[in-house]
Amino acid sequence: MTRAFVVGGRIAVIASAVALAGCGTTAGKSGASALGSTATRGVSSTAYIAALQGGVIGRLADLDIGTSDRQRALEAEYRALEAAPGGQPVEWVGRGVNGSVVAAAPYQVGSQNCRQYSHTVTVKGQPKTARGAACRNADGSWTPLT
Repeated sequence: MTRAFVVGGRIAVIASAVALAGCGTTAGKSGASALGSTATRGVSSTAYIAALQGGVIGRLADLDIGTSDRQRALEAEYRALEAAPGGQPVEWVGRGVNGSVVAAAPYQVGSQNCRQYSHTVTVKGQPKTARGAACRNADGSWTPLT
């Protein structure tokens, strides 16, 4: 599946399975096997979003947004962590609400890639910002640090 989204004011198109599979060499492989083991396990993007455990926006007190807007916000968090260059905002727009996620440059903790990030959500003209960090797991999901 291919998705288009805004990164730093530009439209980026990424094949979701490739983004979820991470980096690797695909020489001599074709089809799903070229995407790596993550793509062949049947893990849906919903599992990757669920692994964020509500993301940093879950830490914002009194954030009153609908389920579909919360899903858009979590998808933006995942895209920022997974693919956005450090400092480049990943923006999302919902119904009467919008947001921007900015991830810092990746850093290593043991064998895991981690990133600090912030998520600003604007509801009724009032911005609220949450900050946190997450580390990438071997299966491609991201787990927030507490």
